[in-house]
Amino acid sequence: MSDLKTKRPEWAARTTPRLQGNEHWWPDQLTLHILHQKHPDASPFGPEFRYGEAFSKLDVDELTADVDALMTDSQDWWPADWGHYGPFFIRMSWHAAGTYRALDGRGGGGTGAQRFAPLNSWPDNGNLDKARRLLWPIKKKYGEKISWADLLVFAGNRALETMGFRTFGFGFGRADIWAPEDDIYWGPETEWLATKDERYTGSWEGGNRVLDNPLAAVQMGLIYVNPEGPNGIPDAMKSAQDVRETFARMGMNDRETAALTIGGHTFGKMHGNGPAESVGEAPEGAKIHQQGIGWANTHETGLGEYTVTSGLEGAWTPTPTQWDNSYLNTIFAHQWEVKKSPAGANQWEPVEVKEGYWVPDAHVKGKKNPPVMNTADMAMITDPAYLEICKEFHQNPDKLADEFARAWYKLLHRDMGPRARYLGPQVPDEVLVWQDPVPEQQGPLVNEQQIATLKQQIADSGLSVKQLVGTAWASACTYRQTDHRGGANGARIRLEPQANWDVNVRSGVPEVLDRLEQLRSDSGINISLADMIVLAGSVGVEMAAKAGGHDITVPFTPGRTDATQEMTEVDTHAYLEPRHDAFRNYMQPQATAIPAEHLMVDRAFMLNLSVPQMAALLGGMRVMGITVGDSEEGIFTDRPGQLTNDFFANLIDMGTVWEPADESEERFVGKDRATGQQKWTATRVDLIYGSNSQLRAIAEEYAADGGEERMLDRFVKGWVKVMENDRFDLHR
Repeated sequence: MSDLKTKRPEWAARTTPRLQGNEHWWPDQLTLHILHQKHPDASPFGPEFRYGEAFSKLDVDELTADVDALMTDSQDWWPADWGHYGPFFIRMSWHAAGTYRALDGRGGGGTGAQRFAPLNSWPDNGNLDKARRLLWPIKKKYGEKISWADLLVFAGNRALETMGFRTFGFGFGRADIWAPEDDIYWGPETEWLATKDERYTGSWEGGNRVLDNPLAAVQMGLIYVNPEGPNGIPDAMKSAQDVRETFARMGMNDRETAALTIGGHTFGKMHGNGPAESVGEAPEGAKIHQQGIGWANTHETGLGEYTVTSGLEGAWTPTPTQWDNSYLNTIFAHQWEVKKSPAGANQWEPVEVKEGYWVPDAHVKGKKNPPVMNTADMAMITDPAYLEICKEFHQNPDKLADEFARAWYKLLHRDMGPRARYLGPQVPDEVLVWQDPVPEQQGPLVNEQQIATLKQQIADSGLSVKQLVGTAWASACTYRQTDHRGGANGARIRLEPQANWDVNVRSGVPEVLDRLEQLRSDSGINISLADMIVLAGSVGVEMAAKAGGHDITVPFTPGRTDATQEMTEVDTHAYLEPRHDAFRNYMQPQATAIPAEHLMVDRAFMLNLSVPQMAALLGGMRVMGITVGDSEEGIFTDRPGQLTNDFFANLIDMGTVWEPADESEERFVGKDRATGQQKWTATRVDLIYGSNSQLRAIAEEYAADGGEERMLDRFVKGWVKVMENDRFDLHR
């Protein structure tokens, strides 16, 4: 496998501008690339394209038949094991979806990112480039009506069905991206499969080995764990620890983890029948004439029986293209010992193969091979908790089938967010708690006249701009576009765990919610608390703008409903807690070592904001006083509570000289240049708008004569976007 430090040819240093770009000269500079990723012209379909509309024209039954037919249409350029591509496509789909991690919602199969680097060239994704090429005729036939993201995941789901397994269902709705997701941090290593444990603190010996947040794989270039064992050492108990932690970080418990391992390894085989050094560069490093096909194998034909992927060689069961209980039958029937594969990898084989367990070779007629397990498989019968679950599943095959179906469904759909985003006729009726459900709308929606009445009552309630705007923001800003979780719909801000989050308690959210609930009840109007919270925030913004001399209307679309505690998966909702929020100048002590201004950009990305919207929202919320607690940092105005451009005008005023308040350079003091008197206090996220050249360019336009109107326009557009990010009924 190639090393990330591979030296580039001399001509690349002369002709590749990126090597001498700003990040080369100023590596610590704040970059805003992540907020520019969704350029309207990036897609070949154009800015007006809506995947949901295109998908509605798809004949799903015809697509299903085509995918099913492909399973047994073996191609000479990449022959199918046992004449069936099903196991190959299961692995492709699993590896597309399996990069998801619950801590920050990144990864997963929801964008078709497996087509791009680094995922298309990860060692763990070896030879999956061929699986995607096998799907090309189907993608070609249906064009824009089926995304690559949906097709890559759907193929694996159909693979299970064609081999006798009944899946839980399937939801379409994954729109493609058209460039790599460069913002995702996959780990600190600069070498594939590095064994230095750079992503861990603590040690095995000390019993305190912990994987760094937000990572979910044990080594660079793996989806989960090393199949040979931790750092290639075949230690089943240590492997169990890795398995448990990595699967938990994608929201899976022990039962789901065992079911996925058993179910997935019921099918197919591992590939390592040849020397590892015969395998060439991954797709991104392949020669131009190879046209994106990587891992060229020079051993014999390099295909079929000579395939080398993981380096382990062999099938788990004697019936590798059939759903049955043979995985557990096989693993419990034998004593296992560590052996070397032809590629030199550590794997487990029976001390003596029992009758009925020899595996027919995938390509050589009449040849029989012993079944094989990897170290992560052995963890299932070595770790006491996994062992008990496996025994239960062994004795109850129907229970295994049900739990594997549910876990597989969760694996493929976890990063899609609420069920409202699912498309197509194969979506099951059952709603699951991890889908963040909300109730259906009951009764007629609130009308314009009722909205006007409620707005007046809110304005007359005595609640301040800070309370109204701050509470609406607290409800909506939990949204993250990585996995479409969080947001204002459901009013989960009043439920556990959100009700007791530090940022909400310190902002006085519970008291505001009580007052809004009382207003809602007294009005007799059929409106949810979720809608009431957002409407109140709109009222607060309009009040602040009016106080600043601007008569604006913040668009409001009703339709949110109120979730219950039973509809809320408390453990994984805890990951949505804002441990930092630049828009409210909030940072938990020792929340992270990452500079606050970088966290601001990440938060803006999660909220799907553009750079001008991010700037307008932060500046506007500062002058309205929307900070956590009583801090005055960043409130660059002598008329707090009014929505104006004072933040930008006073920040870039050359009459102010800034200096650090202490050695940490986290807090700053702005003094009058002439008198030396203190005028303002600020944090890093405040001063970055005058320091960073791109942000200063926007700040200057907002501060200029006439710029306040532009700022207010971007503020309102950004505000509505944040309030409606989770309104999947309004946009697809």
